[in-house]
Amino acid sequence: VLALRAGRTVPVGELVAEVWAGDEPPADAVAALQALVGRLRKALGRERVVSAEGGYRLDARPEDVDARRFERLTTEGAAALAAGDPERAAGLLDEALGLWRGPALADLPDRDAEAARWEARRLDARRARLDAALR
Repeated sequence: VLALRAGRTVPVGELVAEVWAGDEPPADAVAALQALVGRLRKALGRERVVSAEGGYRLDARPEDVDARRFERLTTEGAAALAAGDPERAAGLLDEALGLWRGPALADLPDRDAEAARWEARRLDARRARLDAALR
């Protein structure tokens, strides 16, 4: 959830709602969330997950998040294809598609709508890549 909103503070209530979407949150959801944040800090470094303004923020640039890099690369690839440069488009789209590891947002409990958007973007990138190969 924090990675999808990198650089922005996400309120605790919103994090609880998204992390336990579709399920009943634990009795002490705030403490459970703090435990998850602690694990995330161990994995990424304490300075990367910031407590701020009643929530948490992932201190990251868009380029640090695969989903955002994918967006940028596919946009650039589509632009290269439209500009008549299929070789450059193919390289950018290959790099974008190489960021995928399984289904979109598989680790989020209630991911259907958001995951469907990302899966559609992946299909668009694959179509553009095939178009670049044909050209």
